[in-house]
Amino acid sequence: MTGFAVRIDAATPPGRDRGIDALRALAILGVVGGHWLVTALVADSGTVRGASPLTAMPHLAPVSWVFQTLAVFFLVGGVVAAGSWASARKRGVPYGRWVGGRLARLFRPVAAVLAVWTLAAAVMLAAGVGEPTVRALVKLVWSPLWFLLVFAALTALTPLVARLHPLWPLVVVLHVDLVRLGLGGPRELGWVNVVAGWLVPYCLGALVARGGLRGRAGRWGLLLGGASATAGLVLWAGYPAAMVGVPGGRVSNLDPPSLAAVAFGLAQCGAALLLLGPLRRVLRRPVAWAAVAVVNLAAMTVFLWHQTAMIIVTTAALALADGPLPGVHTVPDDADWVMARLLWLPVFALALLGCWAVFRGYEQGGRRTGGGSLVVRESAPTRKGWARRA
Repeated sequence: MTGFAVRIDAATPPGRDRGIDALRALAILGVVGGHWLVTALVADSGTVRGASPLTAMPHLAPVSWVFQTLAVFFLVGGVVAAGSWASARKRGVPYGRWVGGRLARLFRPVAAVLAVWTLAAAVMLAAGVGEPTVRALVKLVWSPLWFLLVFAALTALTPLVARLHPLWPLVVVLHVDLVRLGLGGPRELGWVNVVAGWLVPYCLGALVARGGLRGRAGRWGLLLGGASATAGLVLWAGYPAAMVGVPGGRVSNLDPPSLAAVAFGLAQCGAALLLLGPLRRVLRRPVAWAAVAVVNLAAMTVFLWHQTAMIIVTTAALALADGPLPGVHTVPDDADWVMARLLWLPVFALALLGCWAVFRGYEQGGRRTGGGSLVVRESAPTRKGWARRA
């Protein structure tokens, strides 16, 4: 293991910002862990349906504060895309080639999961599996893909939004929520926030890429200001405490993104930027950096197949067991379910490892040199020019 870590460390470009890579890895793992903890497949009367423990146990909402990390992912996306576009312009790379390359890397592995699950759905229906069960499973796998469409759109718009101050999309989110929630406006207006809401951390990342928010005061301001605004919106404006969608809830903070979710995302971004310095110091160690590098090389595969891994374990256990098993098939309505679900997480991780082994070729990862060392692909900016030390 030490030799493998040393080879990765040696193959990494000297100026690469390892802290940014670590934030991306933490964001991806947060999304995976969150889905596995707050999403359940309940076996009931011959069908399988989706459920959430937050419906019966709203006091578990703080779990979503830890694992709803999409704002950090968009922050990193803004940093990387803005830096990459600036570099492309200096080298004379045309926009079409730049954006085509980035979107190809994003959607190549998506094609695999869409093809597999289209075939799986057809096979299940032909085999007599009930339509509600097939719909629940397909929705579980495909619904997280919405964020990739938003991320792709923002990536394509990088030349236009790279210098947009994050305050402007934040103002849009504020007014949209004021109209749709405060004044009883049309619910469809909320879909404006799907772009505007995630544009806030994306533009914040672009601001960081061009040298903004270098001082700790601004980062602490984001953390404390965002946290205070979120608390106020939850306590006095009627926004739900859970930062993920909860079935049956009157308002969702995520579907579409609400003002509370965006404020919470700003707090997360402030915390992430404050962590950059400590992360960079820790990642000077080859073993720590190797772990982050491996996660980054498999980030899209992990994201795209983590729900499939949970489904594989759920269906296999249902076929092999005499009846529904706690924490994986039963209704998520008490502490016993939570404790049982925690015990299933390593099993989900093993299934995900199997999915990674099968489908990793669809994600453009590292290349091997003649000496057999793994080369980390260039996807994060170097530290030179925007943030030397947090």
